[in-house]
Amino acid sequence: MHDRIVYTVAVSPDPDPDFYAQTRKALKRIDESLAMSGTDKSRILSAIVYIADIGRKEEMNRAWDEWVDKTNPPMRACLGVDLEHPHLVEIVVTATTR
Repeated sequence: MHDRIVYTVAVSPDPDPDFYAQTRKALKRIDESLAMSGTDKSRILSAIVYIADIGRKEEMNRAWDEWVDKTNPPMRACLGVDLEHPHLVEIVVTATTR
């Protein structure tokens, strides 16, 4: 955290082979990290989602769409990259504090 800007990164704490489940677990960790910083997902400015298999982006999108604050959807980029096994999803967010 710097001034009123929060930077946080999350992966699933117990990598599940299910892409959707890993995404949900990583998003839960984002919620926890933001809460510890005194903010929440409604204050996210931007997000970068790194996924191990871009062909499975729809699974990540389903979890994201269920989780995101629809009144304040942040700018988001999704990139296919090599992640450290067994991680399938890594999420980086920038948010403001309240």
